[in-house]
This record gives sequence, structure tokens and C-alpha cells, in this order.
Amino acid sequence: MKKIAIIEDDKGLNNGIVLALKNEKYQFDQYYSLNEAKNIESNSPADLIILDINLPDGNGFEYLKELRKKSEIPVIILTANDLETDEVMGLELGADDYITKPFSLMVLRARIEKVLKSVKVQSKNVYETGNLVFDFERMYFTRNKQEIDLSKTEQKLLRILVQNKGITLARAKLVDSIWTDGAEYVDENALSVTVKRLRDKIEETPSKPIYIQTVYGIGYVWREE
Repeated sequence: MKKIAIIEDDKGLNNGIVLALKNEKYQFDQYYSLNEAKNIESNSPADLIILDINLPDGNGFEYLKELRKKSEIPVIILTANDLETDEVMGLELGADDYITKPFSLMVLRARIEKVLKSVKVQSKNVYETGNLVFDFERMYFTRNKQEIDLSKTEQKLLRILVQNKGITLARAKLVDSIWTDGAEYVDENALSVTVKRLRDKIEETPSKPIYIQTVYGIGYVWREE
């Protein structure tokens, strides 16, 4: 189920969106001011934000600008302004779509589905959890928005673990999957060394890992924060 956050001070419209669109696919968090929605990306993560521009305690454009410094949560802007310059500004600040009031709730539903589908396609090779973002296609990895330099072997290990999150992978399986260059013998210690190096780069406290956890006597498992 996808979580959608609505930041709209018009309670009638805010409630109307929820009543019209709530179903087995969506659940909603409702906010009526920017202050209420503060730190939404970390306190109550959403899959999509519906954002009004004119709010009682601030401007939605400024909120979007700050949000984009720390999150890529997709945003659909709602506004009574039909000026082309406002639409351009919203899109340039990182909005994924823009709807002018008044609008049809059927149109809003279609826009939501389109944005979520687009995000799913774009994020196929991107994994994000906590303060980590891994873009396997571009081979770009960050922790706390700082780039991490990973070797090819570390990238292979990370991808295998992430793709099998929650599943314990045996050491032998990991060795076979990572070292696929036809080598007849790979020192088992090579895996332990690679795991340690990867932990040192992505874990806040490598000695007490959150993500790459050891399952003693078997192998390793990727856990989400």
C-alpha cells in the first residue's frame, strides 16, 4: 500500500481527496500547515506528497526547495495560481506534476498513478533506506548525502545483499556469485574482508552493523533500518 501525504490547509479539499481516493492501494497522512508536515520525509515517510502552494504558515515552493535538498519523494503541486511562471517554477524546483484548482478528482487519481508508476520505473536500479542511497546503474553510492567509493567487488556484494534483503545468503553462494571470473579457488577470507570493508563504508558503527548482519554458521543478511 502506498502512503500519500496531503499538505493542504483547505480542510474540505483535504478530506475530499482522502474520501475520493482512499482504497486498498492508498493510505493518507493529512497535514494542514507546513509546520505540521515538518520532517515528513524522516518522521513519517511517504511515497508521494500532494502539496498546496499557498499555506497559512509559508510558501509551498520554499518547502519544496528545502525538501529537495534531502529527499526525492515525488511531489504533485496543487495551486489556485494558473500562471505559467508558477508552473515552471514548481517543476524547476523538483515537482513531478502540477495541478491547478479547481480540478477533477479523477484527473488527480490519474496523475498520482502516473507519477508513482514513473518513480517505480526510474528507481528500478536505485535503492534507498535510512541515510543510504545506492544507484547501481550509475554506480553512484551515498551515505548522509556524501559519495561513497566502492570497489567492483564491494558493489557486487552490496547489490546481491540488497536484492535479497531479509534473506540469509550462505557464504558459499556469495563467493560463487561475486567471484565469477572462472577462478578455481577463492580464499574464503576474501568474503570476510569484503564484508568488513563494505561495512566500514556504509554502517554508522561498523562493529555494530544495522544493515549487513552476520548469521553465524551460515552467512550474511541485509536488514533495513
